[in-house]
Amino acid sequence: MTQIIQARKGNVTPEMEFAAKDEGVSIDHIVDGIAQGTIVICRNVRHKSIKPLAVGKGLRTKINANIGTSKDRMSIEGEIEKLKVAIEAGADAVMDLSTGGPIIGIRNEILKHSTVAIGTVPIYQAAVETVGQKKAIVEMDPDLLFRVIEEQAEEGVDFITVHCGITKSSVERLKRQGRIMDVVSRGGAFHLEWILYSDMENPLYTQYDRLIEICKKYDMCLSLGDGMRPGCLADATDRAQIEELIILGELRDVAHEAGVQVMIEGPGHVPINQVETNIKIQKAICKGAPFYVLGPLVTDVAPGYDHITSAIGGAIAGAAGADFLCYVTPSEHLRLPDLEDVREGVMASRIAAHAADIAKGVKGAIEWDKEMARRRKALDWKGQIELSINPERARKLRESSMPEESDVCSMCGEFCSMKGVSKYLKKDGVQARG
Repeated sequence: MTQIIQARKGNVTPEMEFAAKDEGVSIDHIVDGIAQGTIVICRNVRHKSIKPLAVGKGLRTKINANIGTSKDRMSIEGEIEKLKVAIEAGADAVMDLSTGGPIIGIRNEILKHSTVAIGTVPIYQAAVETVGQKKAIVEMDPDLLFRVIEEQAEEGVDFITVHCGITKSSVERLKRQGRIMDVVSRGGAFHLEWILYSDMENPLYTQYDRLIEICKKYDMCLSLGDGMRPGCLADATDRAQIEELIILGELRDVAHEAGVQVMIEGPGHVPINQVETNIKIQKAICKGAPFYVLGPLVTDVAPGYDHITSAIGGAIAGAAGADFLCYVTPSEHLRLPDLEDVREGVMASRIAAHAADIAKGVKGAIEWDKEMARRRKALDWKGQIELSINPERARKLRESSMPEESDVCSMCGEFCSMKGVSKYLKKDGVQARG
């Protein structure tokens, strides 16, 4: 019985109890949110070794890190190292996007070693297997795709991205309006090409009930992918993107009614003045379903720094109501990320998520910052480092310029404002607020 069905019956599951305690919210908030579809708990019934991941309304903004091989770079050991780095840096979930090497073996190792929820994009494996059969991806057998989805569910994958909204109608909308970059989603492109080649409807759309039954069996969360997500600012919030979103909203209703948990994926590259609009449109069309966004990236011209462009958009998106941020690394658009890219991408997204949580009033968010302020006022350098989002980096920077016993930093030194002001306010009988 899925979390939704249990919640509708008023039953409290161990996963719900864990989520309420972990988030510092009432159990009623979790149960009601799951029943209404504004909260999901990602944990496949066969993946008991991880802690349940609660995503949605009134909860801490979560972070996903993408890892995975390509045909040019493939190493099981390398991906396990990326997994460890992502988790150590604070990722709440990891998606395996492998397309090269022994992808089933890689995924199974990731599932075995992970302590967080694992997601996949099943069309990738289906595409690789189709090519392995000496066929073009556009000749993929739909039954192969559904077999892959069920195999991954059986293995314990917690959530899957499926591009059900790439349909004949959304493809025609794209063709009529035109775009600079057309479709940049790899999974979305596979489905679009298949539709145009076969002149048939997307099997994930026509056989959506089949997909629902698989997810229901394993309580695997559906992440309805945005195959029409904009790949540049000029394509953002256009008719193709919105048409797909409308389709996803309808499919959300079908899944939720059947008792299957659903997230909705969102853009992508979006101008900073359109980010909040995108979140509000999604929340309205999809009835408050958790929103999982890639970035958004707020400029196209910063390759090498796209973890920063993504963090800017992520903070605004999160503050507006996005629930789950997919990280972007410095190597986005340039290469497969290495270990340092993974670490930097997670940290940048965590900063964005925390900034969003402060704006949303998530329990405990502003208290963290207040405690940091108190330690700065007290010139408690050890305390500041311990409380920082990345203590190791903060410690290295501090130690690189000042002796351990110093009570100031190398920026202000003897002209430290807090040291001087505290001294004279104390003389004047003024006490700081605690």
